[in-house]
Amino acid sequence: MRLVLTLLFALAGSAAYAASPEDDYVAARDKAIADIAAQANANADIETIDAQNEKALADLKQRLDAILGPLTVKDFPTTGTMNIQSLNASDIGYGMLDGLRYAQSDEGPSIVVSTRGLTERWLKSKSAETEADFKLPADIGAALKLDGFYTQAIGSDAAFSGTLDFPLKKPDGADMAIARLGGWTQDVGPIYDQHVVVAIVKGDRVMIAEAPASPAVPKIAACDSIWAAADATAQKAQQADQGSDQDDPQASDPANAAWEKGDADYRACMAQHLPSDPSFPALLKQAQDLADGMAGK
Repeated sequence: MRLVLTLLFALAGSAAYAASPEDDYVAARDKAIADIAAQANANADIETIDAQNEKALADLKQRLDAILGPLTVKDFPTTGTMNIQSLNASDIGYGMLDGLRYAQSDEGPSIVVSTRGLTERWLKSKSAETEADFKLPADIGAALKLDGFYTQAIGSDAAFSGTLDFPLKKPDGADMAIARLGGWTQDVGPIYDQHVVVAIVKGDRVMIAEAPASPAVPKIAACDSIWAAADATAQKAQQADQGSDQDDPQASDPANAAWEKGDADYRACMAQHLPSDPSFPALLKQAQDLADGMAGK
């Protein structure tokens, strides 16, 4: 009897500690990152590092294919590519959200799919960041409301700058649904190439759709005037600083402050005026259609 109980406890213990497919994926990813870092520290040639990176990404994609299964959203392919673009910490596209990206083309709409578990692990690592620009809340609902989430999760070489949040109707069966209008930029100021970004959490899936705004977001003269005035103030301050001590890190603060305030005021102006623009109903419908499609309506 004692032997039977011992075996039962042993089996229960091994089941409790069995690695899940997500655990295996994370372990494989972290090992690949460590191996590539070791190669870089040993001054291996870039071709060797790139080959190791591509091989590891291919392995991780297979693991995610098994975890996620085929995508079943209308007008999107059933198979995807790695959302993470590199496992080399010195490359652009390192550290993005673990998931697969589904798109018909590089310029068209795309959907990034992950699991709730992988997203929570990713956010936990971001919540431990010491630099404010990279720190994110560990809670998914709170993170989805921030520009920084989209910048780090699905962006690679530009930052997401939000214009407004759409009054989205949460699709049936979805746990969370957030839709935002914004653009990708490497600087402050107006972004005329705006995108609709929609995030859905449903069961174990986290899905983030991105599509060029259709129709295109119009220019609003009042908002453009706000930015033009701020830009003129910043340039005037910058010219005044040219004769100051160039080694002083605070020498350009007035100019940067004017640009940053102008950027915030411009986006606030757009958020105020766009809902009454004739283009807004179509933009809202685009966001709702993306949300409904991902939720399976």
